[in-house]
Amino acid sequence: MGDSSASYIHMLQHLIEKCLIFRMTKEECMEALNKHANIKPVITSTVWNELEKENKEFFESYAESQSKSSEDRMSEEETSQMIQKMISDSSKTDDDRDQNNQDD
Repeated sequence: MGDSSASYIHMLQHLIEKCLIFRMTKEECMEALNKHANIKPVITSTVWNELEKENKEFFESYAESQSKSSEDRMSEEETSQMIQKMISDSSKTDDDRDQNNQDD
C-alpha cells in the first residue's frame, strides 16, 4: 500500500476516534464525515468495521454505553462545529507532518 493510502486511512481512523469521543454512532459518523470531510460512507464503514475487529471489547462496551445514554449526546449544531474543528486540526497536523518530512 502506498504512503498516501496509509496516510489517508490513518487520518480516517483518527477522525473515527474523534467521532467516538463525541459519542456518535457508526451511522452518525459516516454521515458526518461524508458531509464535512467528503469521505464516502462506504469507506468510513469499512475502516470502522476493521477497527471493530481489532478492538472487539472496546466496541462492545461502546455499543452498550450508546444504548444506555442518549441524553448526553450533543446537538447536531454542536456536533457539526466540533467536526469542522476536528477536520481543521487534522489538516494542520498533516501539513506540519508533511513539512517535517520535507525538512528531513
